[in-house]
Amino acid sequence: MNLNNISSLKTNRRVFMLQSVVASAAVVATVGAQAQAMVAENDPQASALGYKADASKVDKAKFPKFAAGQACSNCALFQGAAGAAAGGCPLYAGKQVSAKGWCSAYAKKG
Repeated sequence: MNLNNISSLKTNRRVFMLQSVVASAAVVATVGAQAQAMVAENDPQASALGYKADASKVDKAKFPKFAAGQACSNCALFQGAAGAAAGGCPLYAGKQVSAKGWCSAYAKKG
């Protein structure tokens, strides 16, 4: 084996190690995003906004702007994928909301 081959092997090993670290970090980040806790209805922020995990349980007398068909999944703030059961919402940093949920900050996607 000549010196050029040895140098090439060291470079390839460094590149492989770097790629392994980056790939591992990406997997950890993805798992972390998927493992976000759901926001609880009694969470102070959720409570202040009248969040319900099931929009059919919204108190229509207390929240007259609620209309049938409104849900987190069709809100402009919902960050979940189409068809997802839950997704992020900037109002509840680090937590997910139910796609079937609702809060008074609802804004129709448009």
